[in-house]
Amino acid sequence: MTKTHFGFRQVEESEKAGRVGAVFTSVADRYDVMNDLMSAGLHRLWKRFTVDLARVKKGHRVLDLASGSGDLAIAFSQLTPDVVMTDINAAMLARGRDRMLDRGHPIPAVQCDAEKLPFADQSFDLVTVAFGLRNMTHKENALAEMYRVLAPGGRAIVLEFSQIWGPLKPAYDAYSLHVLPRMGQWVAGDAESYRYLAESIRMHPDQDTLKKMMQDAGFFSVNFHNLSAGIVALHMGYRY
Repeated sequence: MTKTHFGFRQVEESEKAGRVGAVFTSVADRYDVMNDLMSAGLHRLWKRFTVDLARVKKGHRVLDLASGSGDLAIAFSQLTPDVVMTDINAAMLARGRDRMLDRGHPIPAVQCDAEKLPFADQSFDLVTVAFGLRNMTHKENALAEMYRVLAPGGRAIVLEFSQIWGPLKPAYDAYSLHVLPRMGQWVAGDAESYRYLAESIRMHPDQDTLKKMMQDAGFFSVNFHNLSAGIVALHMGYRY
């Protein structure tokens, strides 16, 4: 059996998706509150930057992977009606779908695995994934699927936690590895899920490695923007 990482632990590849699913089922009800607390609201600015950079226009077809509670899908649905939100986790997808309906945007919500997308080749003009790629077992498969479903000239955007600027690393590590699990216990009643989320950031490819992975998947003109000193990086690439 092949091993992979679940945070700092090694688990069987076949177990990872289930373990990640349990994490997000546990935190779904308090997910948005914790996002605001963990990032001091900065996640909203990171997502706003993503939407602005995407330059979506009416008529563009948008696929949002690992939609979670739907922040990106909601923003894109205000620009074009052709948005599809997906997530592998039923609890998170239901939360995102309900938020969309509350805002009067009844777009399709599809539960599926980003490594095996149930969409035809060249179906979308933009594919996005925000804070979801690092939780996937085979990231290279997910990137290949993103490329497959993009139309020629389409763009893929990956917004994800990344490697922070070196001088800030000790303080960032102290906060995310020690304070964050305690905050998760106080607010969401689940320290271990937030311990995993903090650890998963350290196991995720750094900026240059992810850029190379996107290039290997076929994307061209791949570039990235470091946000908040590299706490987060936004990668974008195009399909031929």
